[in-house]
Amino acid sequence: MAQIAKLADFWFIPLTIFPTVALSSAVFGFPLLLSLIMSFAAWSIDEPVLAADFVGLRNYRDLFADPVFVASLCLTLGYTAATVCLEILVGLAIAMLLNQDLPYIRFFRIALIVPMMVTPIVAALCWKLLLDPTYGLVDYLVGSPIIWLGDPTLALITVGGVSVWQNAPFVALLLLAGLQSLPKEVVEAATIDGATKIALFRHVTLPLLSPYLLVALLLRTIFEFRAFDNVYVMTAGGPANATLVLSIYVYQTSFFSFDLTLASAASWVMLLIVLTVCLILIATMRRKEPD
Repeated sequence: MAQIAKLADFWFIPLTIFPTVALSSAVFGFPLLLSLIMSFAAWSIDEPVLAADFVGLRNYRDLFADPVFVASLCLTLGYTAATVCLEILVGLAIAMLLNQDLPYIRFFRIALIVPMMVTPIVAALCWKLLLDPTYGLVDYLVGSPIIWLGDPTLALITVGGVSVWQNAPFVALLLLAGLQSLPKEVVEAATIDGATKIALFRHVTLPLLSPYLLVALLLRTIFEFRAFDNVYVMTAGGPANATLVLSIYVYQTSFFSFDLTLASAASWVMLLIVLTVCLILIATMRRKEPD
């Protein structure tokens, strides 16, 4: 009887998680494997999938020989770096403010969640209407018609600003939780020793908050690098490819040019870049963990 109970305990966890693993493998694993195979094949949409010919790295060579892809890759890297840095800085500033004992602070903490609760596509549509040069509220308040989404220079800044507006509250909430979990004894000891607020923030708060900052950096880098919904709704990659991030490039290559092999190669380049960044950040977080 004891042997049966031990055997049941041994197989309980594998059997309970097996349906989830099997379903996830079917939903995500098969398309992922198919895209990997197609990234090394020559195939057109009017041919059977099994008729694809193996061409090795030709799709990847064609991809990096395409100036549009190279420009899109550089744009995505710059866009991700800028938006993530701003989200971290703005989120940290908001978290520091909301960590103070101020009047009506609970109201502001609740109001902080509002941008996060709005669906990204709905938020992008609302901002697109607000920024309309003809009847938009923003130009009315500014007092002059500015083509926010039609100017190649302003379009990327505007789309990035909307992303920061919607996602900085998530960073703020994460960092606020970190600030409220910091050991008060260390802060009080530094204050008694005569540390100024700047020195306290630099030498005490930031080092203790670094695990939370790394988690926020990891999550926001993943999501911003594959940004699609707000960019597609607001500009669709335009004007003049000024906001053509990699996700939009893959979408256009797949569903407009119908070159699924090139799109698969671009998708795997995106995946490998994100995976590399994630592994670096995870390794950094592990090094910072106490022994």
